[in-house]
Amino acid sequence: MRILFHIARAAALTLGMLSLGGVSHAQMPPLKAGFVYIGPTGDHGWTYAHDQARKAIESRFGGRVQTTFVENVPVTADAERVIRDLALKGHKIIFATSFGYMNAVEKVSRQFPNTVFMHATGYKTGKNYGIYDVRTYEGTYMLGVVAGKMSKSGKLGVVGSTPIPEVIRNINAFTLGARSVNPAASTRVIWVNSWFDPGKEREAALALISQGADVLMQNTDSPAVVQTAQEKGVYAFGWNSDMTQFGGKAQLAASRLHWDVIYQQEIEKVLANNWKTVDLWYGVKEGAVNIEQFGSAVPEEIQKLALDRRDAIKIGKLHPFTGPLKDNNGKEMLAAGKVMADADLRKMSVYVEGVEGSVPK
Repeated sequence: MRILFHIARAAALTLGMLSLGGVSHAQMPPLKAGFVYIGPTGDHGWTYAHDQARKAIESRFGGRVQTTFVENVPVTADAERVIRDLALKGHKIIFATSFGYMNAVEKVSRQFPNTVFMHATGYKTGKNYGIYDVRTYEGTYMLGVVAGKMSKSGKLGVVGSTPIPEVIRNINAFTLGARSVNPAASTRVIWVNSWFDPGKEREAALALISQGADVLMQNTDSPAVVQTAQEKGVYAFGWNSDMTQFGGKAQLAASRLHWDVIYQQEIEKVLANNWKTVDLWYGVKEGAVNIEQFGSAVPEEIQKLALDRRDAIKIGKLHPFTGPLKDNNGKEMLAAGKVMADADLRKMSVYVEGVEGSVPK
């Protein structure tokens, strides 16, 4: 697998070399921020969303920040090597954007105590090592509301990546959203055991469609599911980004992730020399998650319903995981009126009622 290093600097840095009032901006070296990606920046999914955020913060900071990104970094010894190399090259904050990098980040962070390390979707922290995530389940809940209204069969399909709590949460929230408007809706999941494998994603989508699913969601990174839905005349959703260009008739909406909210905040702290260990989990409230790019097939009243749910989440009137909740074996997960704690959300390992089958072990 090719691992590519890219260094980018905003045009403002060049302009900043012009002297103003006798002080040259060129004498003030920019903060170097590194980004480590699991997939290609052109996946139009997870990595694409992170890279769009990188570009956004680079534009906002201008000559004060220089970014480097490394794409296609597998969860092997290569990850540790890449992260260490970024630290050796003077990057003062490094964002490792995939769960599988956790142990590598933990190890390298101990070797570079003056560098800040931020790991996405993990659970380990240290003195110079923080974690961050976005509440993707809020987005999938809203997609579920749309799916439940738009499905004619009541059969929904999800192309799953790998069965970790994050993905199980998303599947469950999607199902809860759908069943909130169509109690008879059900969800079937096919796992591809990969974050980015267009061929397997397409095969899974075709299998779900053959089993009667007329609305698909994915927790994988390529646009293959949307493309397949377009080809077969069913509906799907953009995942992490707008995928309209791959299926203009198929895409009902997109769950968009705005990682720049976090990146800007943490880089500002490093620039101000006041960074401290953080455990961030941002969602609709903070502007990190949104439902966007509704397709023309979605009636205005359904769009409004989804947006009303979004607004309720934003002000704390709605939480997707509010009891009573049962798992798909009928066992109580949450009592009536209770809201699931973050600690329990983070270790979710079973399907809710309405999802068929069981989570792979």
